[in-house]
Amino acid sequence: MIRRAKETDIPRMITLLNQVLEIHAKIRPDIFVSGKTKYSVAELKEILADDNKPVYVYTDENDECMGYCFCVLRGIPKADFMAPIKILFIDDLCVDESKRGDHIGKKLFDHVKEEAKKLGCYEVTLNVWEGNDNAIAFYNSLGMKVKEYQMELIL
Repeated sequence: MIRRAKETDIPRMITLLNQVLEIHAKIRPDIFVSGKTKYSVAELKEILADDNKPVYVYTDENDECMGYCFCVLRGIPKADFMAPIKILFIDDLCVDESKRGDHIGKKLFDHVKEEAKKLGCYEVTLNVWEGNDNAIAFYNSLGMKVKEYQMELIL
């Protein structure tokens, strides 16, 4: 089942956030600190209360969170050179490492895509860290394409 996240999901969400952080810490230890988490319990409570930041969870038969998708509704401000559009940005998508390969990520993504359509969004976007080859392959398999590149020069 996929539903909006509730405060009772926070402990599992913290576990999954830690799993994602460890993937990123292996790829970019210069940026990500192993053993930390992206959000605190207090921050998660604020996010869950914000309708502009919907979080969807995939739950098992015991209503335990096996995956999540953090989203943020964004808009490109009206400017003469850009069309005003609404975007659903995927801030974070994770499936429990023990459940990867069970198509939970695809189900979450499909759900988010349908929610974005209902909200009148033009597109769904996300960022993937270079080196996260599994995530890149996964998003490519869902039909996502590169929109732009963010480049760096480490000093």
